[in-house]
Amino acid sequence: MTTSRDEPPLLRLRGITKRFGGLVANDGIDLDLARGEILALLGENGAGKTTLMSILFGHYVADAGTIEVTGADGAAHQLPPGSARAALAAGIGMVHQHFTLAMNHSVLDNVILGTEPLWAWRQDLGAARARLAALIESTGLAVPMDARVGSLSIGEQQRVELLKALYRSAKVLILDEPTAVLTPQQSALLFTTLRRLAQGGLGIVFISHKLEEVMSLAHRVAVLRHGRKVLEVAATGTDKARLAHAMVDRPVELPKALPQPAGAPALELLGVGVAPAAGVEPLVDVDLTVHAGEIVGIAGVSGNGQRSLAGLVAGTLLPDRGSLRLAGAPWPTGGPKALIAEGVGRIPEDRHRQGVVGDMTIWENLALEGYDAPDCRRFGLLDLARFRRRAQALRERYDIRGGGSETPARLLSGGNMQKLILARVLEPGPRLILAAQPTRGLDIGALAEVHRHLLDARARGAAILLISEDLDELMQLADRVAVLYRGKLGPARPRAGLELARLGLEMAGQGPAAADAA
Repeated sequence: MTTSRDEPPLLRLRGITKRFGGLVANDGIDLDLARGEILALLGENGAGKTTLMSILFGHYVADAGTIEVTGADGAAHQLPPGSARAALAAGIGMVHQHFTLAMNHSVLDNVILGTEPLWAWRQDLGAARARLAALIESTGLAVPMDARVGSLSIGEQQRVELLKALYRSAKVLILDEPTAVLTPQQSALLFTTLRRLAQGGLGIVFISHKLEEVMSLAHRVAVLRHGRKVLEVAATGTDKARLAHAMVDRPVELPKALPQPAGAPALELLGVGVAPAAGVEPLVDVDLTVHAGEIVGIAGVSGNGQRSLAGLVAGTLLPDRGSLRLAGAPWPTGGPKALIAEGVGRIPEDRHRQGVVGDMTIWENLALEGYDAPDCRRFGLLDLARFRRRAQALRERYDIRGGGSETPARLLSGGNMQKLILARVLEPGPRLILAAQPTRGLDIGALAEVHRHLLDARARGAAILLISEDLDELMQLADRVAVLYRGKLGPARPRAGLELARLGLEMAGQGPAAADAA
């Protein structure tokens, strides 16, 4: 950190309060950020982190409280509420977890977009190019200026997002889950860059659920719970266990996969191929077997064929060549409904769009895949009272919080929405489970619950295909791990002999799957 205690804070939030109806999302939060400091902001899903950052960036208006930014003159200037333009002008930049880039335009075009007045006669591209080149040189954020953004790797696209913020002379940089889609090597490069930027005087707010990253990167940590700041401490003066406890108000211990023998093949993919098409990622001659009682993990950077693989197993996509088998029998025809009837459970990647119907209640969402069972009807009509009783039991068993059974699913936090999906999928006891990104964006407490339920299903004999961009999750749960790169799947190898660094290289194209895909 390059600041001193005598300097005023670069950023000061005082008494920030925000209500949505009867919900208090932020409750009198005070927070300072020093020049050259990396501040980690932690909290479980629904703790108020996103709301607080949205207020800071001008997307929301606080009901109470003030935000001050120290200007070049050394004086504190109060930001007007609800003005993203004012936040940008004050030097506040934000890099979202899901990038906001124009994929068909060049890096240079993306960086300068919105920085010149609409009434300018022409763009001064020469000056912009020189300025961006100097910025790339000083920060080490190497990326080709004339390359089309859609042709860049995920790590390079993130550098473009950082350059966009820095090009606008950001003094405060907010990063929301910046390593969610990066390999370990890309994460390490990002951390090197962030440390360099902080040493140059930039203040950084780092939002993450990965406590290992927080401990290695942050100078200071603030924890929110139920809208309040419950802990603020130097990173060197705490540990992961204390931070996890502060986030969820209880001790958290991640479950571990105990060795157990695998059973007969439950899922087989034999030379499966999917041709590229609009919105469809290609797969090339994929061979894979998942046995009863085991978890096979699929590692890979987003966009390398994971969605197509998940679509095949979920029944929403048909292969162009090759075949699938379920428990030694031909793959059921008839789409998702037929697969559910045959004991295939599906945890989709996008819980909001594919996992729940937001305007339907909790009990209705829990009933979605079992409403046509014979014991769910009385005199030919749906037994709604039975569904409500079942929903109450499942809410207690899976600890689904956020309202009663009549609450619309869209009002649930991400963690509770995922637990709703788990309850619906796992309770019938499926023999094959597709788990696509099952803990993406979840806090440590919700993550531990999801892992526990998946391991319980494995212990009961279910075969689980776990598709995840989180290598720590794969190393925690999977019996075997295979890397998917440009539609080509490498061999599924026992977890015990794998190293994170090696998997990261293979995910970036330096491995057997990459050689086959070349």
